[in-house]
Amino acid sequence: MTTSPRPRPAGARIEEHDVLVGGRTLRVVRRPASGPGARRTPLLLCNGIGAATDVLDPLVEALPADLDVIRFDPPGIGGSPLPRMPYHLAWMAHRVGQVLTKLGVREADVLGYSWGGMLAQQLAISRRRRVRKLVLAATGPGALMIPASPRVMAVLTSPKRHQDPAYVDAVAARIYGGSLRDHPERAAETLGAGSKRAPMRGYYYQLLALSGWTSLPLLPAITADTLIIAGDDDPIVPRGNATLLQRGIRRSQVHRHPGGHLEMLLDPEPFAAEIDRFLSS
Repeated sequence: MTTSPRPRPAGARIEEHDVLVGGRTLRVVRRPASGPGARRTPLLLCNGIGAATDVLDPLVEALPADLDVIRFDPPGIGGSPLPRMPYHLAWMAHRVGQVLTKLGVREADVLGYSWGGMLAQQLAISRRRRVRKLVLAATGPGALMIPASPRVMAVLTSPKRHQDPAYVDAVAARIYGGSLRDHPERAAETLGAGSKRAPMRGYYYQLLALSGWTSLPLLPAITADTLIIAGDDDPIVPRGNATLLQRGIRRSQVHRHPGGHLEMLLDPEPFAAEIDRFLSS
């Protein structure tokens, strides 16, 4: 099991690695900390469903340069090869822990966004000694969360919104809310829709990974200080889910904003500042 770095062009301060864990290769992208006073604890980002971790580029660029940022593509997404069989979220959390070990990281701060927020919760439950602080953005507790409307759920069952820019334009206002209600055309560019048609199986495997999974009865087991970021106009994750998470996680606080599901990617600077305050406190 090896790690092979693939540096990006000079000046980008970004490294790419193929990390082999459990017989599966995952594409890992790392932005090493730079400048004086680099922080000891890196930040691990867990992305949403269906999109390569590159969609998080705007958020990474907005985060301070002295912060080491690590992210990855789940199996069958972006640069990670398609798995032969489905996997479960608990399995994925174990593999993410192995990735950190391969990178020489004993403890990390973890930010989970949407689907990645559920993975981050599982990581904080089953690998709690490896999570110093936890940020949960636009996410809920899984099967026992307050669900989206049937119209929104119908769109989420297909990866088409990541593949067809015209389709994203048509559904963005309805499923993402926030500023995309007035400017739905921004969604396709933000998600990289149509730039690389990924195998549909990778998307469906991410959906299957959530089958029967919920963190709700186990939330008290999360001991990390937790910041919950929730939009008041998020059709995919209704705002009440932030309350469920806060009530279950003892050392948690909620940061609410008026936007929708993709707001952290559309306007990353204020979110990066809030995340930095929390991690530095």
